[in-house]
Formats: sequence, structure tokens, C-alpha cells
Amino acid sequence: MSDEKQLLTVSKFLSLVLRHKPETIGIQLDENGWADVEVLIEKAGIYGMFFDRELLKEVVTTNSKKRLAFNDAMNKIRASQGHSITVDLGYSHQKPPEILYHGTGKQSIPSILSTGLEKRNRQHVHLSSDMETAIKVGQRHGKPVVLKVAAGQMYTDEFVFYLSDNGVWLTEHVPAKYLEL
Repeated sequence: MSDEKQLLTVSKFLSLVLRHKPETIGIQLDENGWADVEVLIEKAGIYGMFFDRELLKEVVTTNSKKRLAFNDAMNKIRASQGHSITVDLGYSHQKPPEILYHGTGKQSIPSILSTGLEKRNRQHVHLSSDMETAIKVGQRHGKPVVLKVAAGQMYTDEFVFYLSDNGVWLTEHVPAKYLEL
């Protein structure tokens, strides 16, 4: 078993490479965001990040947020969501619960209440189905504030929602009129 620091270091590295900058180590993701496991391990080692298939498997299985996933054959790996590069994760439209939540830092509230939730440099806005997860997300941005999102009404108004493999709800934009403090 690897130590927690090593797992965290590799997990952060994989998030960077598989969500944002595969070119950092000279790999290419396919159109669905998959990277070949053997190529990833080889290229990461060339750039000083050493891990083997077992450690990679441990990173994927122990991550509480399930940010990474293997394909069925376990010869490819990808990030479950959060990409700033264009990939088609192959998720189908889903009907969301009536209420979803979005955690953010207190300093962002005036802007969000003015413009709504924007995806910015990502492919989607990320929403949680529970308050606890939204609070944890908000804590990463300072003093946490949780917004309630009228997802059911948005769906009725023909907004599209997806549910990622790790349980994160995704949508393109949440206009301010669907938000409540």
C-alpha cells in the first residue's frame, strides 16, 4: 500500500494531465478523453513522475471523489469530469432532482447572483445532489456558501443535464433566476 502523500501527488498529476494538459507529458487523449495506460505510465516516468499499474489502480480506487476511471479492459484511463479541454465523455441527458446544490466561496456570490453559474474554462458547471458535498467544494474557495439550484425547473425549461460516472451533475450554465441562497 502506498502512503497518502504519494497517492495525492499522483492523483493531482493525473488530474492535470487527464483534465487539462495532456501535452505536459506528450500524450494525446482520444475524443472521449481516454489515455492509454501504458503510454501514460511511460511518458510520466520520462517527465519524473514514477508510478506503475498497481499504484495507478490504487489512485483510481481510493479517490473518494472518483475523479478518474478505467475502461472495462483497464487499458485506458480518463478523468470523469472537469475537463478544460474538449472531450466527449459520452454521457446521455438525464432528468435531475428538483434541487441541486453548488458550493462556492463567499467572495463569488455577488458575481454569481448577477450572471449565474458559468462554466468558464471548463466544459460544464458542476452541481451536487447533496449539501455536504457542496460545502466541501465551497471550502476550496474560501468561506463556503451553498446555492440551491432549481434544477427541476431548469429541466422543464429545456436545459440539458448530465450525470457523470462519479455522481456530479453537469450542465452548460445556470442563469441567476434559478439560484437561491
